[in-house]
Amino acid sequence: MRKHITGFSNPTVKYLRSLRDKKHRKRSGQFLVEGLRLLEDARASGRLPQTLVMAEGREHPLLERLEADVMVAGGEVIATTPDILSKITGKENAQVVAGVFDEWDTSLSALDRGDAPIWLAAQALRDPGNLGTMLRTCDAVGAGGLILIDDCADPFSAEAVRASMGAVFTVGLAQARWDEFLPWLRGGAGQLVAASLRDAVAYRGAAYAAPCFILVGNESQGLPEDYEMACDLRVTMPMRGRADSLNAAVAGAVLAYEVLAGVM
Repeated sequence: MRKHITGFSNPTVKYLRSLRDKKHRKRSGQFLVEGLRLLEDARASGRLPQTLVMAEGREHPLLERLEADVMVAGGEVIATTPDILSKITGKENAQVVAGVFDEWDTSLSALDRGDAPIWLAAQALRDPGNLGTMLRTCDAVGAGGLILIDDCADPFSAEAVRASMGAVFTVGLAQARWDEFLPWLRGGAGQLVAASLRDAVAYRGAAYAAPCFILVGNESQGLPEDYEMACDLRVTMPMRGRADSLNAAVAGAVLAYEVLAGVM
């Protein structure tokens, strides 16, 4: 059955609001997702929220099915006012529903490099929009997933989840330090490729090999030199205008489609 909340000072409301902050997400191991489309993507991929929060008086066939599935799975369903839902999400025009999910295992050991011929990796990526876009690219090209190296933006932030268009639920995701990632990569098959200007070859027609791990760096600083030199292949993309580089997420997408053509 549904639980009804009508007060802004309710402890559950305060807890749900706290999930907008990274420190509270990390402490609780949970994150907040807003919007029926994202929640439906999660449900279709086999993930259901532990808590479903809905605005009272809103009806939709997908929402009814989602509510039923959450209840069957033993989750909690909360009905509240649109104003309280806006308070929870921090958005003036909140959507009709939000869900609280448990974070899942993002260690390298949870990945199987044999799952796909292409993987994306990002080092010190700070923009959650770029992170979400890279997850979306992974889904688009059939990549195994995204590996976040060193201090990256939180993949479970509302901004990253929204930018992923649901791909956070459909592709693999791992987080590791460089000194953990490189030994893991060298412990099995895998070609590490970076966009670079150091001893680089043209990205078109380069000798890509599966499984290929495409590495992009920080938005402003790029990759550290020793990281680039540890790569098996460094490629360069022509810049015809005044800009000297592409956006990190865009560069990853361009390379991913080129690699896709070369290894499939």
